Amino acid sequence: MIRRIAAAALSFSALLALTACGADSSADASSKDGTLVIGDQAKTLQTIVAASGALKGAKYKVKWAEFEGAAPLYQAVQAGAADTTYSADLPALQALSGGVKFKNVAALKNDGRHVGIVVGKDSGIDSVKDLKGQKVVVSSAKGSIAEYLLANVLQQNGLSYSDVKVQYLLPTDAQAAFASGKIKAWATFGVYQAVGLEQGGKLLADGADGRVSGYGFVGASDQALADRSKKAALADFLKRLGTALEWTSTHKDAYARAIEERNGADPSVAKTLASAAYSKVLPVTSDVNKTVQGVADLMNGIGVLEPNVDVAGSADTSLLK
Repeated sequence: MIRRIAAAALSFSALLALTACGADSSADASSKDGTLVIGDQAKTLQTIVAASGALKGAKYKVKWAEFEGAAPLYQAVQAGAADTTYSADLPALQALSGGVKFKNVAALKNDGRHVGIVVGKDSGIDSVKDLKGQKVVVSSAKGSIAEYLLANVLQQNGLSYSDVKVQYLLPTDAQAAFASGKIKAWATFGVYQAVGLEQGGKLLADGADGRVSGYGFVGASDQALADRSKKAALADFLKRLGTALEWTSTHKDAYARAIEERNGADPSVAKTLASAAYSKVLPVTSDVNKTVQGVADLMNGIGVLEPNVDVAGSADTSLLK
């Protein structure tokens, strides 16, 4: 059962930047017909938009550029194969740091509870300070929001990042190791966090109360922003996406069923994913930029984000007021 849950979750995880690749070959952002090519992770936005009916009446065409994670999505934007990006804050920061040509045009928000540090029931770890000298497994890779949570809570408790020994593991591998007792502390997310707790683990800290920013971003390529018709279509799409996300927050059961039907997810997985979804589309305000700049600065300080990013300078606020 746990293996089935983990496999289904991996196929539908859009909360972190996994490195698997799988674009929709029909998407071509270089086309001149005014079609908006929306970058997506694991059918997340497609499912939300379809279930809510948010695109009804739109006067432009939408194609979907589909990927399993943020890294290949940003590569596609860089190559001109998608007009937009969609990810949590850190994958966006990593892409900007790496030179991908895009601007953040809208912010997404959730409560951060989908990211957590789970410890084994017999680990002897009862507080964040007990992590000193311990090995902590981070899923799924360097620069994930799970790693940011770990770095931030260590700092909040008077510890430095060098006080722990970090190992990176994909969540399915980490889940198996955690179940067998080989991992004492695991910084993870989403359904893997839920499965770890079901296995008797205990939650040491989650991302609530500002321990992670809770922000994600929709971005647009510099090329798309320079195209007047695409820019107008994108401004309309962002408003419709906001309506769709509001729908998911008030229709969680219907949204979970849509995840099951469109993605083949287990009902318990679908419920977990529905509860962890972004619930709002917001303008990229100075407060958003300030919060995410704090994320960038911390990750740069521990050597994970090189070079650092000017978050405010990487935004285009003209599409969503």
